Amino acid sequence: MKKLKHVDLYTDGACSGNPGPGGWGVVLIYKGKEKELSGYQENTTNNRMEIFAVISGLRALKERVNVTVYTDSAYVYNAFSDDWITAWQLNGWKNSKKKPVENMDLWQELLDLVACHEVDFVKVKGHADNAYNNRCDKLATGQISKNKKVEQVVEGSEE
Repeated sequence: MKKLKHVDLYTDGACSGNPGPGGWGVVLIYKGKEKELSGYQENTTNNRMEIFAVISGLRALKERVNVTVYTDSAYVYNAFSDDWITAWQLNGWKNSKKKPVENMDLWQELLDLVACHEVDFVKVKGHADNAYNNRCDKLATGQISKNKKVEQVVEGSEE
């Protein structure tokens, strides 16, 4: 069997208010080459942006690979490392408190994407000494800042 290529995927999500305007950032690294992706959502939550960042990074992969996902989100990391996601599925997408799992739409999409690759999740400390995590944070918060300015200009022009 052919050995899979390896990609490192750094991700981060951010929100200004929770809920509020949100952004996500991704850095993909393959054989020393880096690709940055980022985006914005008008009304979202921090957790949604964290999940969406991973989804966006995995969507960008053009073939089946071995991918290490680096996230500072305990929510995303624990869903896989502590197998919350399997428990949620077995419980009909209900959490341990028998309430519907939040962000089920994104979790389901993420599961589909994870199934296409060999994926390992690694927890990194946010806002610390991981340069790629810090870069993802800047991409995510930069999207919020940029889009808030656009919204202020658009809103201001309607008066």
